[in-house]
Amino acid sequence: MVANILKALETRFSANAFDPSTICEADIRELVRLACTAPTAFNMQNWQFIAVLSAGAKERLQAVSFGQEKIGQAAVVFILCGTLPDHRLLYDRLLPSVEAGQITEAAAQNWVVAAERFYAGEATLQRDEAVRSASFAAFALMLAAQAKGLGSCPIVGFEAERVAQEFGLTSDNIPVLLVAVGYPAGPDRQKTRLPAETILTIL
Repeated sequence: MVANILKALETRFSANAFDPSTICEADIRELVRLACTAPTAFNMQNWQFIAVLSAGAKERLQAVSFGQEKIGQAAVVFILCGTLPDHRLLYDRLLPSVEAGQITEAAAQNWVVAAERFYAGEATLQRDEAVRSASFAAFALMLAAQAKGLGSCPIVGFEAERVAQEFGLTSDNIPVLLVAVGYPAGPDRQKTRLPAETILTIL
């Protein structure tokens, strides 16, 4: 299993074109389930996924994403939203872990108090947390897609305010990035990366 994970990391690439094959809603739900294995602070799970699947919805998304062709080509394009952390929602999200015996009731209550103190009045920190959570989920989603024989491509070329307006996002849901998923058109490979020694400091 470890070898498979390493291979996935070393062979994943951003698909710039997709063939017209479709994927079903059950597969979309499974991709999101796997994406939600990504970590979040306090296990906040502060994210939302919008699966843009229909031709009409893709056209709407293309219109606010500089007309990028891959949005129309991909089987589905996910709008990954990070939600501003809200401690009032946290206990209900921790309750399944309490019931499964993974954390104690006291720990869950303490996490709620800690989250309230940590984020209170910290608008920048709240936004940063939303972006972090959506970013973790996006990469988990891309690895899940690869494991299922699909290609993916993260997309940052979009107008966030127009995306929020077009798709009815609330003010606490920030569109962080798009992830196009489908069957790649043609072979491709991961681009060459900088050597680790040029970007690593060990203290």
